[in-house]
Amino acid sequence: MVFLEFEKPLENLYEQLDKIVEVGKEGDIDVSDKVKELESKIKAKTKEIYGNLTGWQKVQLSRHPERPYTLHYIEHMCSKFVELHGDRYFADDKAIVGGLGRIDGISVMIIGHQKGVNTKMRQYRNFGMANPEGYRKALRLMKMAEKFNIPVLCLIDTPGAYPGIEAEERGQAEAIAKNLFEMAQLKVPILCYVIGEGASGGALGIGLGDRVFMLENTWFSVISPENCSTILWRSWDFKEQAAEALKLTADHMLEFGLIDEIIKEPLGGAHTDHEKMAKMLKSHVKKEIATLMEMDPMERIDKRIDKYANMGQFDTIQEE
Repeated sequence: MVFLEFEKPLENLYEQLDKIVEVGKEGDIDVSDKVKELESKIKAKTKEIYGNLTGWQKVQLSRHPERPYTLHYIEHMCSKFVELHGDRYFADDKAIVGGLGRIDGISVMIIGHQKGVNTKMRQYRNFGMANPEGYRKALRLMKMAEKFNIPVLCLIDTPGAYPGIEAEERGQAEAIAKNLFEMAQLKVPILCYVIGEGASGGALGIGLGDRVFMLENTWFSVISPENCSTILWRSWDFKEQAAEALKLTADHMLEFGLIDEIIKEPLGGAHTDHEKMAKMLKSHVKKEIATLMEMDPMERIDKRIDKYANMGQFDTIQEE
């Protein structure tokens, strides 16, 4: 297991547990009582730590190297999945995966960011930072889903759209804007789940839907705490302060009316139990799809547009 800085008390307890279990095996000694005692302490300490997380700590959890990514969820949720490639304009972007899946007999078009599980795969997936062809691939798959009346499921986990010169040359901003325009009027249901990082336009490019949800230990913001700190203080040293000021956690997003619900994670975070997290997400997805599929397509589109039109706060000043 990989432990973050604020999880160090847990690391010590797990080390003690491993040693006791090892001693019990080597000496053929009954250590069950001591094991139960330590397991109880681990559970209590986990509740204590995770019941008082700061914004920056939740950002760290969203980036945990063992956290499940899009392909993990597809593997555990789908009985069958056929990945579809390419945008039919330029290339196949590995940072966004998409294809047709079957979730307990329900056909779903699944599209999501994929970061990679090790250094080599992270480079291959460009760390989950999509190029324009990634967003164009996503849109192609959404339009295909619309043609066959298949709901769309988007799994969001990106530090942002790729900021390279070549991405800008190929129309990064236009590709994201086109997706927002088309998703607003797509005739099939769109479900969006922030499963890790939800940064800037990179997240919005596949993040406009009838329902938008966030897992408990994720974040959603126009900018990352590090970049915000760099702009305001000319240093990354104030990232913790920036995370609090940005109000980017799921609790804040729900309070602001920008998401519809928070999906609970297993105690200790989604990375502690991939299978349990996938089952929880699968159950939620099935329920939401059933509800949305019952609605008339035009009614669904009108509600989707109204949802976004009513976001934010503003005052109208009358001219005297």
